[in-house]
Amino acid sequence: MPQLRYAQLRCHIFCWALLLGMPLTPAWAAVAVTNSSEGPASWATPVDRVFNLYRMQPDLYRSALPTAVQQGELQRLKIATVINFYQRSDAQWLSDPAVRQIHQPLHADRVDDADVLQALRSIRQAQALGPVLIHCKHGQNRTGLIAAMYRIIYQGWSRQQALAEMRGAGFGGQERFEDAERYVREVDLARFHQALASGACSTSPWAYCALRDRLLNAFNE
Repeated sequence: MPQLRYAQLRCHIFCWALLLGMPLTPAWAAVAVTNSSEGPASWATPVDRVFNLYRMQPDLYRSALPTAVQQGELQRLKIATVINFYQRSDAQWLSDPAVRQIHQPLHADRVDDADVLQALRSIRQAQALGPVLIHCKHGQNRTGLIAAMYRIIYQGWSRQQALAEMRGAGFGGQERFEDAERYVREVDLARFHQALASGACSTSPWAYCALRDRLLNAFNE
């Protein structure tokens, strides 16, 4: 009997909610949305979907591989540096000598901490000179990985928030996100922050760049 009365009470509440136009979303769900400081409103916003161009913040944009046709648009955005994670050089389309070109080819299926540290440092250093564009071929996987790490490291987003933007903001290519997502989920953030602060090239003392630097220092002593 108590279960029957409880079911009848729930039915009455539901019916009155429908009649009065009350929202049926559970209160906990509303709290979860309002308490999220980095939700869809903070995600990158589209500027030109033709080449997947999005604005992450006033001095940082992300895109797919531009063409010469897009140079005028990038000039209007006052892009001062283009950082390229694709294998082909930007010299094939970028003819503006006023725009700095940084080429750091990446492979999302074998990216490591040294690659990401270098990319994030390049972005931060370039931002001191003006707005920056980061891109790969499609503006999804490699660019998405670096963008997610930028959100986490410099903007204080959680892994979940950064991954949610990667998949949900409209960049496309979700079928290729497995490697990028795996890196973001598994990276040791404490060691990453430590390496970034210390100037180390990697989180591992056995990384190729760390061994190379020690060897060079030994020869220069």
